[in-house]
Amino acid sequence: MANYLMALDAGTGSVRAVIFDDAGTQLGCGQREWTHREDPRYPGSMDFDWTANWKLVCACINEVLEKTGIRREAIAAISTSCMREGIVLYDAAGNEIWACANVDSRSGDEVGELKRRYPGLERELYLESGQTFALGALPRLLWVKNKEPEIYKKTTRIGMFNDWLIYRLSGVLAVEPSNGSTTGLFNFKTRVWDKSIARRCGLRDDIFPDVVECGVPVAKVSKNAAAETGLAEGTPLVAGGGDCQLGTIGVGVVDINEAAIFGGSFWQYEFNTGSGKPSPKCDIRVNCHALPSLWQYEALAFNPGLVMRWYRDGFCHEEKRGDAYAIMDREAAKIPAGSHGMVCAFSDIMNYIAWRHAAPTFSNFELDAGKFNKYTFYRAIMENTALVTLGHVNLVEQAIGRKPDGVVFAGGAAKSGLWARILSDVLGLPVRIPVVKEATALGAAIMAGFGIGLFKDVKESARKIVKIERELTPNAENHGVYAAAYQTWGKVYAAQLKLSDEGITKYMWSAPGL
Repeated sequence: MANYLMALDAGTGSVRAVIFDDAGTQLGCGQREWTHREDPRYPGSMDFDWTANWKLVCACINEVLEKTGIRREAIAAISTSCMREGIVLYDAAGNEIWACANVDSRSGDEVGELKRRYPGLERELYLESGQTFALGALPRLLWVKNKEPEIYKKTTRIGMFNDWLIYRLSGVLAVEPSNGSTTGLFNFKTRVWDKSIARRCGLRDDIFPDVVECGVPVAKVSKNAAAETGLAEGTPLVAGGGDCQLGTIGVGVVDINEAAIFGGSFWQYEFNTGSGKPSPKCDIRVNCHALPSLWQYEALAFNPGLVMRWYRDGFCHEEKRGDAYAIMDREAAKIPAGSHGMVCAFSDIMNYIAWRHAAPTFSNFELDAGKFNKYTFYRAIMENTALVTLGHVNLVEQAIGRKPDGVVFAGGAAKSGLWARILSDVLGLPVRIPVVKEATALGAAIMAGFGIGLFKDVKESARKIVKIERELTPNAENHGVYAAAYQTWGKVYAAQLKLSDEGITKYMWSAPGL
């Protein structure tokens, strides 16, 4: 009799409930898109609506149970994952009282003050935590302290979104290190809270819940949650992890010097390391892996998936009558590598200590509809993302002297054969596509199985379960085109960034305090 495992994955652009069998076969998915709105009073804010979003989570769970016809009692265990960095604050009664999503940047005043008062503090903390002020919880907590003092006063605990999912299902809150380390309040070597970091920044040190390792059973589904979600009361809940850390497990990237690229709302380049030594330039993020013996160097490209959604909704009305992305892929594949010289600029290469992105732009196109039509622009978005990823592979190589022999490509973008082809040609590396594209969810499912003893070893189980659908090798001619395009792109982006630095154009995104 099969054992069924459920993964709940709260991504930037959507939330999913996915069911797998114990062989790692994806049996069904319930998904809802969601948005995290900016509070007009606070530019750069990214509020998380826990009430509305919990209803979406419940809808996903109910949907996947109904679609698959799997009895709720047959779900052996559940684990959770999410976008990193998003935080939830709770009061003494256990109620959510404040929450923000992953790239909330409203805390510019607080970061500016920290940098003025303690010029070397950000670098000092990076060397201890692997994080800067760009995305961590630390500046956001200072913002709450300064701008919402009543909320700060009432706060008794802090958690991440994957922990929030388990909390909503059970009433039990515990933080695990793979996502907890992205707060900037962990010592990434010891994998626990470092309360001295909070104290050095003028924050309270009494709001940190217990830390449990990824894969540890922490609670069971409560009676109330069972009524809301359709799950069986008493179903085991296992601590999961951050989306990319579980994602690497879900694609079988479980050893040092192996790498994966996840294409979703954001694109993440993840390189496994056994040392976790920070970069002297403070330009690369260092996170705890979901496996205790590993860390990850991480470089992120901002918004490729969201850019594609914007382009689909804004310019592909005819294609939306069918499978819009499949139609656009088919037509964009007819455009030659390099998009006739068009340059697209959205995300920049990561610079964690001074992270900002120029105003989005398309440039170097001609008034020739035969060459430069909506399919050319669409392909240029794909190529821009791949060029940023090449920059990230180079960035990690410069820091540690290692480059992978190939990469595994997963996430929603990996469903596009064209995007995978472009990625391989740009990187000049083999790109392997797993059968299960929802790698984060599969990683969470493996953790769920490990937590209840169904799997004895996470690494061994991942290697056994993960199947590669196909492998792409780079086209030498296209790689040469993209090598030249990368040089041009870098110069164009530098000019675009200068315009934003001078205030002539508006940053697509900038870290607080810049």
